[in-house]
Amino acid sequence: MSHGFDPVSSQPEHAGASGWAGLVIDAVNRWVMRLGMLALLAAALILTYSVFSRYFFKASSDWQDEAAIFCLVGATFLCGAYVQSCRGHIGIEALAGVLPGWVNRARLLIIDICSAMFCTFFAWKSWTLWYEAWAEGQTTSSSWAPPLWIPYSLMAAGMSLLALQIALQVIAKIQPVRIAK
Repeated sequence: MSHGFDPVSSQPEHAGASGWAGLVIDAVNRWVMRLGMLALLAAALILTYSVFSRYFFKASSDWQDEAAIFCLVGATFLCGAYVQSCRGHIGIEALAGVLPGWVNRARLLIIDICSAMFCTFFAWKSWTLWYEAWAEGQTTSSSWAPPLWIPYSLMAAGMSLLALQIALQVIAKIQPVRIAK
């Protein structure tokens, strides 16, 4: 595949090319991915409980939808950097097969630079949303009313990790290859 993803050995693209920063973000990505798996499991259990309690006990609760959404937001945003490190995202291969190799590499580098800029902007706006929600004590409009800083912090942290991951991959692509003597 042109995106650098090998399903057999999904090693991060920047491994070894970015020094200690690459090692740190790889460790963080693996740890956060495990948290994301737990968040998905928690969302499934919460929604399953909700269905059973409504069907068997005729009891509805107002917290389960928001709790599941918070778990899904966390899993989605926090695991984005891990998926990017393995180039596991969906890519359109129509151009990769018809472009010369050097043009395709340049295209992918430009896409990565634009993606890093977008993710950096998104992370910055997410951190501003988090700060507003924290400082103003904003909550959701439900009767449970959990604080909004929780999903905003998950979004901000996930987008920050993703921006850093893409930036490291860009650096690895433009960094001259060092040959060990």
